[in-house]
Amino acid sequence: IDEIEALSSIYGEDWCVVDEDEKIYCIKINDCLDQPKWTLCLQVILPPGYPTAEPPIYQLNAPWLQGQDYMELANSLEEIYVQNLGESILYLWVEKIREVLIEKAQSSDPEPDIKKTSEEVDEDDEDDFILDYQPIQEDPVKMLNYITSESQEVDEELPSIHHGNPITDRRSTFQAHLAPVVTPRQVKRVLEKLYENKKIASATHNIYAYRIYCEDKQTFLQDCEDDGETAAGGRLLHLMQILNVHNVLVVVSRWYGGILLGPDRFKHINNCARNVLVE
Repeated sequence: IDEIEALSSIYGEDWCVVDEDEKIYCIKINDCLDQPKWTLCLQVILPPGYPTAEPPIYQLNAPWLQGQDYMELANSLEEIYVQNLGESILYLWVEKIREVLIEKAQSSDPEPDIKKTSEEVDEDDEDDFILDYQPIQEDPVKMLNYITSESQEVDEELPSIHHGNPITDRRSTFQAHLAPVVTPRQVKRVLEKLYENKKIASATHNIYAYRIYCEDKQTFLQDCEDDGETAAGGRLLHLMQILNVHNVLVVVSRWYGGILLGPDRFKHINNCARNVLVE
C-alpha cells in the first residue's frame, strides 16, 4: 500500500487505478520530451504474494512495441525482479522503461508507427458475418476532425453519456459506454469527452461503432473502429444493425488482464454493447 501511495504521488496524473480491489494499476510513461514521441503504458496486477513471494503480473502496451523490442524490455524487467527479490520494484520498472524510451528518442530510430494491434492472435478468425468495411487506421478523433470539418453544421452540444455495467473475465474487464448522436461532430465530442477520463484513456482497446439515420437522404451514416482489436468494430456495428438501432454511438473499453481470452473476448464485447443498448 505504501508503494502504491508513493507511486501515485510521484507520477500524479500519469498513474491510474484500474481496479482497487483486484490491485490493477496502469502508468503512462514517456521519453520526457516536451512533445513525447515514444510512450508506453505499463499495466500491473499485484498478486497476494507481492512483493515477498510473487512478481507483479504485467502487460506492456504500446503500438510500436513488438518482437525484439518487447523481448528485450521484458527481459530487463524480469532481471530487475530477480536482482531485487522480495522488494518493491514498480518504481525501478517504470524508470527502466523511461530510460529505454529516452534512449529511443535520442537514437536515430524512426518515430513509432502508432497503429495499434491486439495482444490476442486467433488461429481461426474468419467469421461469416464480418462486414466488408474499411476500418479507420488513423487516430479516430483526428479522422473525425476531418469528417466534421467537411460539414458546415454547427452542432456542438455534448450528448449525455451512459456507462454500462462492467464484465470481468480472467482479469480482463469490458465496459460499454453509450451516447445518442445525430451528427459526426457529436460522435467526435463524445469520444473526446470519454478520452478525458484517465481510466478509459488507459484501456488496451476502445472499440466503437455508430449509426446515424439521415432522413433527407434516407440513408445511414455509419462507421466503426477496432482500435487494434481485429474486426471487433465490424462485429459491434453488425450487432447494431441486427438490433436496428440508430442515432447512437457505442464504445466498448477493454482493459487486458494478462490472460488471453481467445474468441470469448468478442462475446464479452458484444454482450456489454447489447446490455447497454437494451437498457
